[in-house]
Amino acid sequence: QAQLVESGGGSVQAGGSLRLSCVASGLTFSTYGMGWFRQAPGKEREFVAAISGSDEKTAYADSVKGRSTIFRDNTKNTVYLQMNNLKPEDTAVYYCAASFTLNTIVVVTRLNLYTKWGQGTQVTVSS
Repeated sequence: QAQLVESGGGSVQAGGSLRLSCVASGLTFSTYGMGWFRQAPGKEREFVAAISGSDEKTAYADSVKGRSTIFRDNTKNTVYLQMNNLKPEDTAVYYCAASFTLNTIVVVTRLNLYTKWGQGTQVTVSS
């Protein structure tokens, strides 16, 4: 059974950095596009970043573009989200998700195309 486990969240001051990690098990990792989403209190879950199975293509939400980098290590079944220059509005629970893609260069940004989800990790940014 597939499982995604996030880690790396925490509390930081504005301008700080965090690196989130998500370890996948129970699936052929390289055949899955991976994504990070976030959900703030009272808001809907939203797309943050995504990466194709082959690590060739990435996509970012405008709100994090230029401040965040998604990358993956298929030898470790792990996807990362490096977040720099964090802002209070980045405060949310961050979720890792997997979307099976036959084409390993496809990057998936739509939330409803992700079928496997982690439990989330809290990121809190104080001003």
